Amino acid sequence: PAPYIQIADKAGIGHGCSEAPRGILYHRYEVDAAGLIKNAVITPPTAQNQPQIEDDLRHFFPSVMEKPEEEATLRCEQLIRNYDPCISCSTHFLKLKVDRTT
Repeated sequence: PAPYIQIADKAGIGHGCSEAPRGILYHRYEVDAAGLIKNAVITPPTAQNQPQIEDDLRHFFPSVMEKPEEEATLRCEQLIRNYDPCISCSTHFLKLKVDRTT
């Protein structure tokens, strides 16, 4: 038996989800009548978690804003890494600039 089923090309939209190490990986594809991909959307877990990461940072930062900048940066990085973002998203990614007013 063949490892696949032969089907005729036709236009359509398909989507699916698979479990990835960091969460759910979502795929959506649109193909034309020739079976060529017209549009593809791949949403990795890091992109799905981004709004929550940003919201958590907004709530967390006031607790570290009086600390030295290096320590505040480290603590914010730790919060972000709790979400286990992909390596390219979590390496050398955070530039924290604190403007202290008196």
